Amino acid sequence: MSASSTAGLDQALDFRDECDALHAALENAPAEAWAEPTQFKGWTFDDILGHLYFFDHASEIAARSRDEVQALFRDIFQAGATGVSLIDYSRRWLQGCAGYALLERWRTQYQRLAEIYAAFEPGHRLAWAGPDMSARSFMSARQMETWAHGQAIFDALGIDRVEHDRLRNIAVMGVNTFDWTFKVNRRDVPAVKPYLRLASPSGALWEWNGPSTVERVEGSAVEFCRVVTQTRNVLDTSLAVTGEIARQWLASAQCFAGPPESPPAPGTRFKQARYNSEW
Repeated sequence: MSASSTAGLDQALDFRDECDALHAALENAPAEAWAEPTQFKGWTFDDILGHLYFFDHASEIAARSRDEVQALFRDIFQAGATGVSLIDYSRRWLQGCAGYALLERWRTQYQRLAEIYAAFEPGHRLAWAGPDMSARSFMSARQMETWAHGQAIFDALGIDRVEHDRLRNIAVMGVNTFDWTFKVNRRDVPAVKPYLRLASPSGALWEWNGPSTVERVEGSAVEFCRVVTQTRNVLDTSLAVTGEIARQWLASAQCFAGPPESPPAPGTRFKQARYNSEW
């Protein structure tokens, strides 16, 4: 599907482009890399891709039926109560589909999903596991998941992802979940939000909140997004973090839903060198 064949909600196009970038990396990856555990919870490429594929599938269900998607999540939660993890649930759903066959099934799914959501108005509301979400937020979340989980694959392959300013959707999620980070960790939400001054991949300047010399975060938007998606510990970045509130925020920032998750320990998520010299 060409870029011109989908028009409408910008975030749907950004999601599709993010998926295309990951697909290209996997399409050219050495076959032996697929079975190796990554730095993210020991998940393999099949685990990561199966997880993305399953929730893209669930997102298509959400687009057509509130009742169907709520029934799906009831089944997921019931399975979880018996000890079935999300990754095990998606493995069962995949019925053995793996490797390059999984890669192509996922591409068909994400292309269709992008086309479906591109037709929605940004504010169109859809049901999900928690509160209803707008179509704009839905696609930003799917892009975030793809980008964040994809980081483990790029790291394992030892290649640098070419970043684009569509990353702003993820940065916005990081900014908007400032309160959530404190709430999910059962801490009082500070009255002051740090000033953010970030350089986008294109070199544009992105700013949020009022200028401050006391509470502020400056640096790369890519690194900020890595921190809020918990693909890097803030100590492994060059972000300049000033103020106690800013330090507390980025030490546990979490732009995704669910129970509190701890960021990776310093030095445990990084670009590896196993495959990059063999391509």
